Amino acid sequence: MITFEPTETGIEVVDAIERHRYALDTGRPGSPEPADTEGFRVPVEAATRFEAASISLPTVAAVYARDEAGTVVAEAEHFAHEQLPPGAYALEVCAPIKLYVRVDSEVTISADTRRTRIDFGGETTVTVGARSYHEHPAATVTTTDDPRDLMAAISTFGSALKTTSVERSYPTLRGHPPTIELGEELRIPPELDAPDSGVRIEVPPEYGPVFVAAPLAYYLDARLVPGETARIVTDTGFEYSVESTRGFETEVERALKQVFFLDCVVRTEGIYPVELAERQGVESRIDLDFEDSYERSLAERLEAYLEVPFAAIEEFLPEWKLTTHVDPVAESVETIPFLVNDLAVIRTPRANATTGSAGQMAVFDEFTRGKVRAGDGETFTRSAASQPTETSSYVQPEEARSLEQAWVGDGTPLGASKATAQAYRNRLDREPTEGPIEIAVICNDPEMDAERAGVDRVYGSRAQLPFEVSMHHDLTVAELEAILTDSADFVHYIGHIEAGGFECADGTLDAGRLESVDVGAFFLNGCTSYEQGMALVEAGAIGGVVTISDVINSGAIRIGRAMARLLNCGFPLGVALELAREESVVGGQYLVVGDSGLAVAQAQNGTPNLCDVETTNESFELSFKAFSTSHQGMGTMILPHIQGNEQYALSSTGVRQTFDLSQQELAHFLALEDGPVRVDGELQWRNQVNVSKF
Repeated sequence: MITFEPTETGIEVVDAIERHRYALDTGRPGSPEPADTEGFRVPVEAATRFEAASISLPTVAAVYARDEAGTVVAEAEHFAHEQLPPGAYALEVCAPIKLYVRVDSEVTISADTRRTRIDFGGETTVTVGARSYHEHPAATVTTTDDPRDLMAAISTFGSALKTTSVERSYPTLRGHPPTIELGEELRIPPELDAPDSGVRIEVPPEYGPVFVAAPLAYYLDARLVPGETARIVTDTGFEYSVESTRGFETEVERALKQVFFLDCVVRTEGIYPVELAERQGVESRIDLDFEDSYERSLAERLEAYLEVPFAAIEEFLPEWKLTTHVDPVAESVETIPFLVNDLAVIRTPRANATTGSAGQMAVFDEFTRGKVRAGDGETFTRSAASQPTETSSYVQPEEARSLEQAWVGDGTPLGASKATAQAYRNRLDREPTEGPIEIAVICNDPEMDAERAGVDRVYGSRAQLPFEVSMHHDLTVAELEAILTDSADFVHYIGHIEAGGFECADGTLDAGRLESVDVGAFFLNGCTSYEQGMALVEAGAIGGVVTISDVINSGAIRIGRAMARLLNCGFPLGVALELAREESVVGGQYLVVGDSGLAVAQAQNGTPNLCDVETTNESFELSFKAFSTSHQGMGTMILPHIQGNEQYALSSTGVRQTFDLSQQELAHFLALEDGPVRVDGELQWRNQVNVSKF
């Protein structure tokens, strides 16, 4: 749901579903008028028209200018200065909300390190169209638990692709697959087009192989059909086995990554002809005609791609966003569309998945018993009473080469998030909201007030975004229930949690007895909060961070402060927790339940990022890494705002982008936005780093 709101200096584009806002400064009070969306070459949800001589953007955003024929005539990023003569232009603005600007005038695009400005040479009519990155499934498929029916249901996933060209590697051109519900018969809505890409994937009709092949079937717009052996087949007669000594799951994963990656490289021949680091890395190593591949059909490209040795591209692959371990039972199919929407790698649990590693289980046992490592300085935990836990209910997924891991099935995962179909459905049911981001910080124990004071200074500290932060102390059962059932975007709870629920001033609140909650996300920073967090998700929340054992207060404070800063900077729950875990030895006791891709706030420049700085004798080596999110997913490109850099890279790139900077250059770069930075391995924050003391 996109709307345009007037401001004192222009208009603000509002995405009420994703809670994103983006201001367009025209230098005068805004008076947006509704405009026709049909005049745009690409899909937009809403459009507005107004008079202006210029537009200033609050951030540096990539801008692509196209003429009436659709040809790119200019592209601008940071430090840009592009001038175009009078004419009709369509400007694509890559902001947190996708924007398209139509004008008939001269155009000058300029940018420094903080903002982009677009001048029109005088007063002119400006039409702005906007599209949310949020995607809803077009329909729901009902299926029985017969694996062959599941195959037919999953074969509809490709209908969500907005194109079968290489541009589908851009996240905005991959729609959300239809959702799936188990029922008494197979029912496929007639509006879901059958795949016509000329590709099919044959696998044995069993739950495990069907689930594992689902993301590849979606991306290839392929039919998933029963077969005695696992293979990819095209109508031209090409066959590719996905069985080997490495195993079926590994071969499917490699095929997905290879096809997706080569699409990202080949697409530089198309509508976005940028300099891409990954293309530079692989072009001389592989025998592939990029220009010819761009013009081929999906099936023809697939054949050419799979002839490329995987070893030749492996080191350049982006770090995958998510690997999910899915219990191969019929009920798991309802989660599959949401995992596929993230382009997740899907695996099935190994036989030893429930044993856990000796190291992790030892750490778990240590803190469950309330032991404290030497030097921690306190024995105070956030548990009101000792709560022994049966470790037999814990599962340890096999390690995977991805940024995050998730678990779908029974048991509490260690080292992975607990994903549920209910959490994803809650996100789809999320209602649009008006007004600021609402954050409630609750401290129900005065001994833990140090964390409350720390996060109080963090949440809502970004002037560009409207926040409403409320602080609460020593709540009663009724008061806490009122907050959880209200429409807060995020709740940060600090206090004791017993086996029966949240400890309040007058008793205990068990979230399991709440019929519904309207909280979007939560962080329950108390001991053994897993069950209460799961209850919140089942009652309507989308996701949150919980603990699986007792946590020492000092460690919980460090985790809490780090999480607050990371969430405030736009990091999704899962990525924020991965980084925050480095702050304390108790980090392993925290996990995400529900949708780990949920972000509380938008990142300042669209994509949250982390910088690593290593000091050398005369300069600083800076490495830049951006992280995929739910709306800036796999395939997003980033361009670090460093003077002289013109090379893009894929988000979560496998190509290490490093820059040698002087002290002045480093200080200038770190001042562009607040966020995490690791200096010689230590996690710090950019607005606190004093480069002169290095």
